[in-house]
Amino acid sequence: MKKVEIKQLMTFKTAAENLNFTQTAKMLNFAQSSVTAQIKTLEVELGTPLFERLGKRLILTEAGRKFKLYADKMIKLNDDAKMAIRGDKEASGTLIIGAQESQCTYRLPPILKEFKSQYPNVKLVFKPAHSDEIARKQLLEGTLDLAFIMDLCKPADPLKVEPLIQDELKMVAAPGHPLHIKDRICLKDLEHETMLLTEMGCSYRTIFEDLLRSAGVYPLNKFEFVSIEAIKQCVIAGLGIALLPAMVVKQDIKTGQMMELPWENPAPPMFTQIAWHKDKWMTAHLQAFIEVTRKTFKERKFLKKV
Repeated sequence: MKKVEIKQLMTFKTAAENLNFTQTAKMLNFAQSSVTAQIKTLEVELGTPLFERLGKRLILTEAGRKFKLYADKMIKLNDDAKMAIRGDKEASGTLIIGAQESQCTYRLPPILKEFKSQYPNVKLVFKPAHSDEIARKQLLEGTLDLAFIMDLCKPADPLKVEPLIQDELKMVAAPGHPLHIKDRICLKDLEHETMLLTEMGCSYRTIFEDLLRSAGVYPLNKFEFVSIEAIKQCVIAGLGIALLPAMVVKQDIKTGQMMELPWENPAPPMFTQIAWHKDKWMTAHLQAFIEVTRKTFKERKFLKKV
């Protein structure tokens, strides 16, 4: 097989993301015939089709989906190599970071501000990691450079996972909820309540449901949301009870829009952690982002020290 050129990989990556050769040609400033020819050459070299047409739709074949993972890595490695040769002062490139909505909203802004002042030419791309399972999977596949996860501290090989801060979970409900009159709430008290839950795979949802099962509690009414902000609005509207990180409900409790329920919390401690693959090439800007993150969490003491 002849060597695969970076230009072909870039064309394939763009086409795989757009699933439209005409759009790909416009984005790369190529003639459409050039795009088609590059993809065809790549398919011949690999010995398998990467795209197929279903009616008017262009889709990736199974081989195309697998090759996309490696193409992304090769393109990223090529960019990192160029950046390393140019040196830190001209550092450019891209960091792809996975983070849940709560981290993006409440913790990342000061980190991003400080990092961009140091590395203005580095592009930051944030991908939603609605669950810690998704973030870990994407780190293993190499589609993320770095991820923020909220989970128990546990062995993570082949990932490097560093705890940043211990997180507190709050059980919240609308003001005036009947459980508010109780001095202490146990899991049995939740049996007939409507639970507002984050997406499957979210670590604190998993822990919470495990605790309920261990107590023989199986709430009949459950609503599942991708967005934490949507859960908060439903709590405020009196639709149910939620278990959420303190950082996302602190202000709402303070203003009286929702109230904290005094539940007996037997859950193990949760931590916000930063994670990357142990074999990841630690470029200057990736190391800098990690250092800025450590420094920001330490200085701002978002909740309390680990």
